[in-house]
Amino acid sequence: MSFPIHRPRRLRLNRIIRNMVRETLITPNDFIYPLFVISGKGVRKKISSMPGCFQVSVDECVKEAQNAHKFGIPAIILFGIPERKDEKGTEAYNPKGIVQTAIRAIKDKVPDLVVITDVCMCEYMSHGHCGIVKKGKILNDPTLELLAKEALSHAKAGADMVAPSDMMDGRIMAIRNILDTNGFEDIPVMSYAAKYASAFYSPFREAAESTPSFGDRRSYQMDPANRRESLKEVALDIEEGADIVMVKPALSYMDIISDVKDTFDVPVAAYNVSGEYSMVKAAAKMGWIDEMKVVLEILTSMKRAGADMILTYHAVDAARELGK
Repeated sequence: MSFPIHRPRRLRLNRIIRNMVRETLITPNDFIYPLFVISGKGVRKKISSMPGCFQVSVDECVKEAQNAHKFGIPAIILFGIPERKDEKGTEAYNPKGIVQTAIRAIKDKVPDLVVITDVCMCEYMSHGHCGIVKKGKILNDPTLELLAKEALSHAKAGADMVAPSDMMDGRIMAIRNILDTNGFEDIPVMSYAAKYASAFYSPFREAAESTPSFGDRRSYQMDPANRRESLKEVALDIEEGADIVMVKPALSYMDIISDVKDTFDVPVAAYNVSGEYSMVKAAAKMGWIDEMKVVLEILTSMKRAGADMILTYHAVDAARELGK
């Protein structure tokens, strides 16, 4: 039977009933807040393509971490912008590097906050690619050693979790092995498992100062047209030891988030990337949308698709709104 026996509007009658039957609930505990760390002191450098986001020095990064923790956000992820770059990404695994220094400072002041680190070479390489380059080719296997060294340096500095984003084949195994053999078997690995070669990353390239000096990243990041391939990438990373798998970007890849969640019994992260963030900010500035309503709707949709955690630049604003 259908109408008039069944009236779905009965369960939408008022706010209280709507809240009682709501299927998907987001809270600040779902968020991971990305931060960009640079050298100096008292530095808060605006990122022009990402309004409300900054490159921050270590002391300011600690303040950002404390603020996020205050609003109930359980974790941050750090991206480092070094003072110098070279063709071996030396600063990525420098024990006194910018990320390593930030980890120690944050854990000293906010010990209960989970500090995750991005493990990649693009911010540290003079050419801006995510691996070693020889004769214009990005080399996979020689890069693994550098990524493993970087992850180990982060763990030694006190990171709670490492998140390799490079998309080199075999990097999860290389990182898992070096962590385990050095006494860090309890450090989880959150893999950027299905990371697409997306046009939505443009503002991030400014924020992380990681634009490639030649070519693009399509030889290692995934083709946006491919759906089934994501399951292969995720399966391989889980086999190599990934504890959490990530889909990036999120907004245009809801089908991938859903597929991964339905297929694998591991936590799934989704990255609400810079271009997604900046589009919302631009539309809000023009008065075309209600910013916070749109933000909360987007984040809810990502969780509804299957994300257990969401990396988002909206984290603090969304957490503040949810706490009202």
